[in-house]
Amino acid sequence: QVRLVESGGGSVQAGGSLRLSCAASGYTLSGACMGWFRQAPGKEREVVAGRYTSAGVPYYADSWKGRFTISHDNARNTVYLQMNSLKPEDTAIYYCAADVSQQYSCRSAWTFFSRFRYWGQGTQVTVSS
Repeated sequence: QVRLVESGGGSVQAGGSLRLSCAASGYTLSGACMGWFRQAPGKEREVVAGRYTSAGVPYYADSWKGRFTISHDNARNTVYLQMNSLKPEDTAIYYCAADVSQQYSCRSAWTFFSRFRYWGQGTQVTVSS
């Protein structure tokens, strides 16, 4: 059974930092297509960042480029999202997702979210002004 478990969310003041973790069990993140997504209250889910853990350049949505960094640790089977210079508009539930069928490109899944097979339960991030 595959599980993705996010952690690291919390409440911070604007300008602060958080590091989210996405730990996988029953699935190897090495060589996997990964994504971080968020859903703010009353809004649709949107992509924040993504990467193919074996190679390639990470993807960042424009709103978070330069402030957020996606990374992974194969030994810990964990993907991270380092969030710096947080703003109140970053408040949302953040989700990680993994694994895309070989019929799709990893990059396409950052647009067509349903192509990800596995999702975590989410972790709340609240940024106060």
